[in-house]
Parts: sequence; structure tokens; C-alpha cells
Amino acid sequence: MSQSVRTRPEGSGQPLNEAYDTALLDLDGVVYAGGSAIAHAVDSLAVARTGGMHLAYVTNNALRAPDAVAGHLTELGIPTGADDVITSAQAVARLISEQVPAGARVLVIGGEGLRVALRERGLTPVESAEDDPAAVVQGYGGPDLAWGRFAEASYAIRRGVPWFASNTDLTIPSGRGIAPGNGAAVEVVRIATGAEPQVAGKPLPPMHRETIIRTGAERPLVVGDRLDTDIEGAFNGGVDSLLVLTGVTDGAQLLAAPPQHRPTYVDADLRGMLTGQPEITREGEGFGCGGWTATAGTDRLELTGDGEALDGLRALCAAAWTAAGEGSCTLDGEKALTRLGL
Repeated sequence: MSQSVRTRPEGSGQPLNEAYDTALLDLDGVVYAGGSAIAHAVDSLAVARTGGMHLAYVTNNALRAPDAVAGHLTELGIPTGADDVITSAQAVARLISEQVPAGARVLVIGGEGLRVALRERGLTPVESAEDDPAAVVQGYGGPDLAWGRFAEASYAIRRGVPWFASNTDLTIPSGRGIAPGNGAAVEVVRIATGAEPQVAGKPLPPMHRETIIRTGAERPLVVGDRLDTDIEGAFNGGVDSLLVLTGVTDGAQLLAAPPQHRPTYVDADLRGMLTGQPEITREGEGFGCGGWTATAGTDRLELTGDGEALDGLRALCAAAWTAAGEGSCTLDGEKALTRLGL
């Protein structure tokens, strides 16, 4: 995939699980939410795996170690080994190991996933700023992470200890809705110290590097629900992406996406991995997909026709992204999205 400005989602004559050798799947909002599998995820992944596609699970959530994530997926009916899970904890641990001496102490603000990843790289996790750490690493620690942990990080960082963050996602999907993510916790420490962390997770290059190292993917497809992590990460890595609408992104956000947030393909859920994607055609001043035609007016996006809602959304994306060019579409799309039930 080139990084030229994308003006429409692409079509694919082949099912995506045949066109790509490896799916790099986000977890929260894509495969599960709040610990439970998202509708159609288990069956869709089984079909893709049986067809020969390598499935790798790539998550910015650094809370759990890969074996725990793999065990959870297996319990959901998705057979997974620890080697199939790549976390931002692993990416940040590699980043730290390249900048501190072997065996160095690292102050951990987060969950067990960070500790496991640090040990894998030969580093020593510690709990206090008084343990003479060579670095501070911060990752999602779950909803019960004690406030005092942020103070511990601040003490060390104010003494000049370099600060690393697994990721800076401001939110995370849960079974009850959208909750604060690690990025919100990073902001607490940033405010207290005035410092800036080195960040490893999606959408930044260290995470993509970690993923390719561990999977050996040659024709990867990133599958995610977030524009600012999954899709931007694919853009930065120069690979194709599938956005599924089972997580945090809604239709309005998709229409307003700047170039780095525009996915290659759009579908409702993981069943989209198993099908080809419809072509979007230029029709006069508008764009057609299925039975729909979308055009960009002076102040709003217009939609005519009938058919599958997703086809209407794809046509609207083409109209909005073409009108926006290298920026974000500011045309009102609410009426069109309401007509689609989105």
C-alpha cells in the first residue's frame, strides 16, 4: 500500500483471508469486549484459520502477558498460542532494552504483562523509585491501579530517569462501555512531571516492528476498530487495513478521517475478512457502491438510492474523503448516516 492520499475504501475481488497471508488483529473492540467474544468473531476466525491464514493478535493493552491472553482466547473458542499474541508491553520492553544496560532495573507502573516482557528482554522489574531504576515504564494496569503508582513514577522521572509508555490510548472498550485507557494515566504523570515519554504502541513504528519480527508476515492485513491506533499504525507501516465497526469508531468519525486514518476496507465485523469487498465507482459528481450514490454538496453529504447500509457508508466515505483531500471532511453527514441506521 502506498501512502498516497486515499479517497475511497478499496474493492477486493478475492476474500481478504485469501488475499493476505497474515491477519494482525486488534483484540479489544474487534475480537472481544469486556472479556466476551464479539458476535461472529469466533466463527469468522475459525474459517480464516482453516483456510490457511495466519492469525496474530496485536494489542496495545499491556495488562496481561501473552500466555494469559492466549488462554483467554482459547477459552472463547479461538485456539491460540502465546507466540500468536503481540503486545505493546513486548514492543516497549524491546525499546527499553536498546537504551539501557543488560539486566538494568526498570520501575513498572502497570500490570503483569509489562513484567513478563521486561524479563524476556533480560531486564529487572522493580516497584519503587528508591530501587535506582534505569528507566520507568508505564502501561495499562487495570481499573484498580493504585493512585500511588503514578506518584512513584513521578518521583523517578523528576530525578531524570527516562520514561517509556507502552501506548497512549485515551480509552479502552469494556463490557460496560468506554473506560479510561493508559493514555489517560500517562496524562496524569505528564502533568505531574512536565516530561514526555517514549511511546512504543500503535500507531508508532516500534509496535509494527515488533509485530513483523514475531510473525514474519509478508502480506499482512491489519484488522482493528480504532482509527488513531490500528488504522494509523497500518498507514505508518505501509500495509493495508480493515476497519470493523464493533468497537469505538462510528460512521461520523470515519467520514471525517484524515488520510492517515482512512482504512483500506470497511466492514461491520470480522465476517468482512471472509469476503471480497465491493468496488466503489465514480458516477458523475458522486460515488456509487451497491445501490447507493453519495455526493458532496456545499455543506452536507447527500445520499440517494437503496441497498445494504455498509455499501452506503462506503460510498459516503468516497465522497467525504475526496472532498477533504489531505484534510478532514467537515461536511454534515448526519442525515445520510441516520438514513443508513449508523
